[in-house]
Amino acid sequence: MSRNRAPHTIAVANGIGEDSAFGAVTPPIYLSSTFTFEGFERPRQYDYTRSGNPTRDLLAGTIAQLEGGAGAVVVATGMAAVDLSIASLEPGDLIVAPHDCYAGTWRLLNARRAKRQFNVMFVDQADEEALAAALARSPKLVLIETPSNPLMRVVDIRKIAALAREAGAKTVVDNTFLSPALQQPIRLGADLVVHSTTKFLNGHSDVVGGVVVAAAQTDAEALRYWANVTGVTGSPFDAFLTLRGVRTLFARVEAQQKLTASIVEFLNSHPAVRVVHYPGLPTHPGHDIAKTQQTGFGSMLSFEIDGDVDAVRRFLETVEIFSLAESLGGIESLVSHSATMTHASMTPDARVAAGINDSLVRLSIGLENEGDLLADLARGLDAAMERAG
Repeated sequence: MSRNRAPHTIAVANGIGEDSAFGAVTPPIYLSSTFTFEGFERPRQYDYTRSGNPTRDLLAGTIAQLEGGAGAVVVATGMAAVDLSIASLEPGDLIVAPHDCYAGTWRLLNARRAKRQFNVMFVDQADEEALAAALARSPKLVLIETPSNPLMRVVDIRKIAALAREAGAKTVVDNTFLSPALQQPIRLGADLVVHSTTKFLNGHSDVVGGVVVAAAQTDAEALRYWANVTGVTGSPFDAFLTLRGVRTLFARVEAQQKLTASIVEFLNSHPAVRVVHYPGLPTHPGHDIAKTQQTGFGSMLSFEIDGDVDAVRRFLETVEIFSLAESLGGIESLVSHSATMTHASMTPDARVAAGINDSLVRLSIGLENEGDLLADLARGLDAAMERAG
């Protein structure tokens, strides 16, 4: 019945009013680590929370419906989700990954390659020739991150997924930056979708988690099996909190986008800003692709300050409402310096190849007052323009 419901309704109503014990409107949380058997050799649906838990399964089912998938597995962190999505690879297999992917993903892929668990090619997936050359090597998996972190580059999911399928590869899409409220990669041909649920899905910066959604039931079952084997599944309480966040996902994203549009307009015309990276700008190289595969442009952006590292430091030390912190997607606005924070684990050469320079600043827009946010940015940029006396 829920398949005919709008995504907004699924996010709010899935599992609501279905408690058969006491008629609770909000689904109860099952914190038990273990469950009784009905009798000898008569297990119930759940026996041990690592293997399965009603609260965690409700979150997984809700996200799977939002993404249009056959099933999902909720795990302890976003990086655990990425790791689970590539767990099927064997020694000698090749994964094609973005040259500008999140540094945590870059670190994970290189660490597992160093253990000879698989091979990796980091490719500019917007470069058709480079992508074709990589696919000609018969990879088993193609990892896509769009928009990219932190430069907000956009690639064509539908096109890459089709090319990967022709090459015999499955496609994994990191959809953390947009969430299923704004992009559903499975509907565009992806086989798997990963999220750091820490970010927009939870939306309150108080839970760490991840999820992998599978388009095919067989893949969903394989993911559940391996998550149980390795023990990376998430805790029931974290799942409970994350599901509470999902209830307001669409309302939050809509309000955050409106604020972001005003902030982008302000930054794009400020003399202290060299360039703004945001797919919603008509001048953005990925704008047209974003319009075809996204239902909105999101509330993540980055920009380059027209100055040196000292100018960046003055900006970061002056803003007050924007908290200097990693992570994103919460109701509070955050600012980070990619080169020294989220992407510090990348080698300098890798950062240069990805286009991440010392002047780049990333913003995650929250739900504060528009005027207060703009005034905060103005103060910071005025400070950035000051010259040391």
